[in-house]
Amino acid sequence: MKFFIDTANLTEIKEAYDLGVLDGVTTNPSLMAKEGIRGDENVRNHYKAICDIVDDKVSAEVIATDFEGIVKEGKELAKIDDKIVVKVPMIKDGIKAIKYFSSEGIRTNCTLVFSAGQAILAAKAGASYLSPFIGRLDDIAFDGLDLIGQIVHIYQNYGFETEVLAASIRHTMHLIKCAELGADVVTCPLKVITGLLNHPLTDKGLAQFLADHAKANS
Repeated sequence: MKFFIDTANLTEIKEAYDLGVLDGVTTNPSLMAKEGIRGDENVRNHYKAICDIVDDKVSAEVIATDFEGIVKEGKELAKIDDKIVVKVPMIKDGIKAIKYFSSEGIRTNCTLVFSAGQAILAAKAGASYLSPFIGRLDDIAFDGLDLIGQIVHIYQNYGFETEVLAASIRHTMHLIKCAELGADVVTCPLKVITGLLNHPLTDKGLAQFLADHAKANS
């Protein structure tokens, strides 16, 4: 399973990268705004700064919702760095754009996915990644993890090459369950990744080890 961090915060991205387990980054306009990044040029520069930290796969989202606009923005984003993956919304013109980008060798991440039907369309169009938002489904009393399992099963049935990128991950159990279900990628906040480090028995065992070491050398 690949780990992506869902943020535009350079410090958090660097921390995750230095941990040695980071495979990529996902961002969106909301995350950019949260970091105070506004204006097209500033946003592009920030994407480049992210690319300079990580090895590959930085999802950069288009704002346009029409085919021509998505293609124009996507091409501009792809020029920033070879690591850029163009993030395209799950809408009719988005699917058309994904098909176009696929024919041009531009990687895509189909975002805002909430059903298996949408997942099939994205895979048929040639999306590199598919982002089902499991936390947002949970918020409206649907089981987001059930959707991950359903999509993984469908993709395996037909040998689709699109990778399932589980998004809207809220906590470590979301991540672990996605791993059990066979998601190719999870994207989540830094605290979810670092939360995997924690277990009370690890803390207890380390404390005992250090106490015994101190006694032996006192």
